[in-house]
Amino acid sequence: MGDSDDGIKSERTVFVTVGTTCFDALVKAVDTQEFKKELSARGYTHLLIQMGRGSYFPKKSTGEDGSLVVDYFIFSSSIADNLRSASLVISHAGSGSIFETLRLRKPLIVVVNEDLMDNHQSELAEELAERKHLFCAHPQTLFQTVASMNLESLLPYHPGDAAPVAKLINRFLGFPDD
Repeated sequence: MGDSDDGIKSERTVFVTVGTTCFDALVKAVDTQEFKKELSARGYTHLLIQMGRGSYFPKKSTGEDGSLVVDYFIFSSSIADNLRSASLVISHAGSGSIFETLRLRKPLIVVVNEDLMDNHQSELAEELAERKHLFCAHPQTLFQTVASMNLESLLPYHPGDAAPVAKLINRFLGFPDD
C-alpha cells in the first residue's frame, strides 16, 4: 500500500483502544510528537484514539501540515468497524479486545496497564506475545516497540477447536457420538 497514481497517500490508520477503563498512561504515550513522527515514518496517516474513562485529552490534528491526522472519542457501542479499518491496533490488555483484533487478523500491540491490581490480563498478553501473535508493551516501552516492530514476524492466531473436548464430555456423560 503506497501512494496511488494521483499522488494521494492511501489511508493507514492506527486505532488505539483502552476499552471502558481509564488508561491515561497509554493515551499520553501515543500523544507525544516522537511517537506520532515514528508512526508517520512507518507510513501511517491517521491515529484514532478511543480513550474510555480517561481524563487526559490528546491533541487533535487535521494533518494539513503533512503530519498524522489525530482524532479521539470517549466510547462507542461497537469498535468493530474501527478494528476492521485499522492497519495497526494498539490495545489495552482486555481479552475481548485482544481476541476480536486477532480474529480480524490485524497487527496488534497490547499495552499492559500496570495500575490495575492483580492484572491477569497481562499474563494473556505476554503468552500470546511469546507465541508471536502480537507485540506486548508497557506505556513507557510503547515507542520502542513501534520503532523496532516487524509486522512480518507475527503469526496468525488460530482459535482452538473445541469439538474434541465436547466429544469427550459427551462420551463421559453417556451421550452417543455423532
